[in-house]
Amino acid sequence: MPQHILTAVAWPYANGPRHIGHVSGFGVPSDIFSRYQRMAGNKVLMVSGTDEHGTPIQVQADQEGVSTQELVDRYNRIIAEDLTALGLSYDLFTRTTTRNHYAVTQEIFRGLYKNGYVVPQTTLGAVSPSTGRTLPDRYIEGTCPICKYDGARGDQCDNCGNQLDPIDLINPRSKINGETPKFVETEHFMLDLPAFADVLGSYLQSKHGEWRPNVLRFSLNLLNDLQPRAITRDLDWGVPIPLDGWRDLENKRLYVWFDAVIGYLSASIEWAKRSGDPDAWRAWWQSPDARSYYFMGKDNIVFHSVIWPAMLLGYNGEGAKGGSPGSLGRLNPPTEVVSSEYLTMEGRKFSSSRRVVIYVRDFLSRYDADALRYYIAIAGPETQDTDFTWAEFLNRNNGELVAAWGNLVNRSISMAAKNFGEIPQPGELTDADRALLERSKAAFATVGAELSRSRFKNALTEAFNVVREANKYLADQAPWKLKDDPDRQRSILYVALQIVDDAKTLLTPFLPSSSNKVYKMLGGEGTWSSMPELREVEEEGGRPYPVITGTYEDDVATWESRPIRPGTPLSAPTPLFRKLDPKIVDEELARLEG
Repeated sequence: MPQHILTAVAWPYANGPRHIGHVSGFGVPSDIFSRYQRMAGNKVLMVSGTDEHGTPIQVQADQEGVSTQELVDRYNRIIAEDLTALGLSYDLFTRTTTRNHYAVTQEIFRGLYKNGYVVPQTTLGAVSPSTGRTLPDRYIEGTCPICKYDGARGDQCDNCGNQLDPIDLINPRSKINGETPKFVETEHFMLDLPAFADVLGSYLQSKHGEWRPNVLRFSLNLLNDLQPRAITRDLDWGVPIPLDGWRDLENKRLYVWFDAVIGYLSASIEWAKRSGDPDAWRAWWQSPDARSYYFMGKDNIVFHSVIWPAMLLGYNGEGAKGGSPGSLGRLNPPTEVVSSEYLTMEGRKFSSSRRVVIYVRDFLSRYDADALRYYIAIAGPETQDTDFTWAEFLNRNNGELVAAWGNLVNRSISMAAKNFGEIPQPGELTDADRALLERSKAAFATVGAELSRSRFKNALTEAFNVVREANKYLADQAPWKLKDDPDRQRSILYVALQIVDDAKTLLTPFLPSSSNKVYKMLGGEGTWSSMPELREVEEEGGRPYPVITGTYEDDVATWESRPIRPGTPLSAPTPLFRKLDPKIVDEELARLEG
């Protein structure tokens, strides 16, 4: 039976274009997973959007001399265009400044408040002395009071993993201008995280053997010191608080982290409305058999493995205080939190301000999207921090995509087209022929098992082993030497083309654009694996905005070895990938240093 699979992808922040470090964490892994699940016959809903609230947006708008709305409108479009160009197959990529998102966010707040998991409390809030503006927790740094790490943030210490409040930091300072923040009393609503200690403990313990060990270990450690967490802030850019006495206040809004995680649900609801069936989202959020996978970088683990599950459980009335589900009904917590580590660049941390960065748009203006997708999948930060270098990118592109996969496609199709003009009818197969065909078929189970567990590097390595073995087979069999034995030549080329077809399928989740080209080269009809589309939409009475969406249900691609059809006409292929000049390494390093 097909499963309903929710792919919930971290929301890129709309204060600037995204760089390749960002998409290595949330973008490419989630798309590989979603494309595989669709090919395996499951019903996928892949959602996300731009995260557009909070003080950092206001700070960036001030720096650029534009309004907050103008800023998020511009970067929402840039980010959506870039992710479309990268081939990320969202069912809906939207934004958090929609009326729909406001309504869903406020409903979750009301449900938590009704069940007693959101309570008002007077706290000390950090304010910039020079501007009077609230400083978000992540914009305050200092020394961790627990492990003494200098560089802890106001919400958590990345060194020891403990949750913090800005007031806890030793020698706190603003990341915006370096000044010492002023702490003033203010009333806010708090999410009562301690009320979820037991239910979160049971929830996380049930994930042993399913989640990546680093994610589960980090999440379980957080349960040792759960503290109430503010979900409102003193600012005027964000979702209004939906309670009498609060909703009309100009300087109180829901905290950006609170509304951002609700975006997974609001995007699903928006997708359902746009699909013509407003209740369609429920199959992914309420069915006991539905599964949900959340993709992000490791700096977002706490929000997805502890806080978001707590919010959902609280809305359901499943915490220590009990309660009942809100008007949306009971909602499923995440099945798995799939977190990637950090990608650095030439040994340095990505930093837009220090120009240690390459934005997705700039990368794709010079190189193929599939080349970047391949690099992220095979050498990205899946389970440990990794370093992007231009030398390795060059070697991966030329030595693997061009010399291994591209070469197999080109010489197999070229020889068959030149000698027969079609996929040849094979004669009697040898043991070597049958062994390779069986090896290729068997790879579907192996690669599929790795993809279903989000082990992308293992999956891609196994798929490329098939490519390498096919290249060795061609070298050993040397069909170009068999002009006097056309029957044997036909059989060899038939086997080679069958492996090309299989490998194209195995590589489709990773390399959708080039796999589509191979499908057409082999005479395929219809759309093999759809690419996303950018469409202009608007809410009733609202502003138009772009969304990423697509029609993937009619794709031909399925996760299986399908027999090729002898007699299918073939023509000389075009190169699948571009071989890069080695001088690009020096050119890109010069750009980096420039």
